[in-house]
Amino acid sequence: MPDPPPGTIPSTIPSVDVSGADVLIVSKDGSGQFSTVQAAIDSVPVPNTKRVVIYVKRGVYREKVLIPSTKPFITLKGENSAMTYIQWDDTASTLGKDGKPLGTYGSASVTVKADDFMALDISFKNTAPPPASGAIGKQAVALLIEGDRAAFYRCSFYGAQDTLYDKQGRHYYYKCYIEGSIDFIFGDARSLFVKCHLHSIATPDGALTAQNRLQPTENTGYSFAYCMVTGTGSIYLGRAWGAYSRVVFAFTYLDNIILPQGWNDWSIPSNQQTVFYGEYKCFGPGANSAGRAKWSKQLTPEQAKPFLSVAFIDGNQWLVTQ
Repeated sequence: MPDPPPGTIPSTIPSVDVSGADVLIVSKDGSGQFSTVQAAIDSVPVPNTKRVVIYVKRGVYREKVLIPSTKPFITLKGENSAMTYIQWDDTASTLGKDGKPLGTYGSASVTVKADDFMALDISFKNTAPPPASGAIGKQAVALLIEGDRAAFYRCSFYGAQDTLYDKQGRHYYYKCYIEGSIDFIFGDARSLFVKCHLHSIATPDGALTAQNRLQPTENTGYSFAYCMVTGTGSIYLGRAWGAYSRVVFAFTYLDNIILPQGWNDWSIPSNQQTVFYGEYKCFGPGANSAGRAKWSKQLTPEQAKPFLSVAFIDGNQWLVTQ
């Protein structure tokens, strides 16, 4: 994959500066203050006004985790995303304590409602089995993020249908791995994905994104820059969950799993007039523009530029301060 031009995107992953921060350690072997991630989060005072770094030692933490909106400035730092997992197996049809289905929102293994969240070197997983074709209620979210100013570095997200619920807020994903089958990155956030590996496990077909921008005045959307798309099945780059859905892929390798038309209007033809689906200098066997939906765009440099730096998520205002 090509590298971003200097100055457009941070080229290094920030160190976790613990000076002035509270440090908590989670370990399954008893060497930390806590044996579960949720217990460490629960110990953070309300309201929280300072950075709290939670070091999660290697292991599989089978638990459902919630970071409430009253606890901003939390960092989860794993030992390595291949060694440190938070996972659960709820689906949208799983019954909650009230006897009613959890729904997609409630299925998340990890839910982040707080602002100024950061995660490094950790995996988020929903272990529910991939749904059969046409199955209902099998959405199974690995992570739901609806706080503002969130950043993920070298993290992994595993699931099938609806893996990453990128619901709302401004978010940054750098060198992350995201795996799924149907709409596996979805929501209405304004997010920038840089040097990420997006991997389809669709059988036989699916979609990578389902961005839910509903109004032309919204500044939300997903930008994928310098990424890689691989996997199985045949997938769309995006489906128009929202009438004004906005997704851009730039300088990204597309494997031969991409359907020739590239994009799907959600079986609502009027969406073709309002969505913004663009590609810019993508390459690989799935990047052939000849069969693309006529209502999608092969972007000019001027059209692509707003999506190719952290300015897309106002990152110059908050990424450097994390």
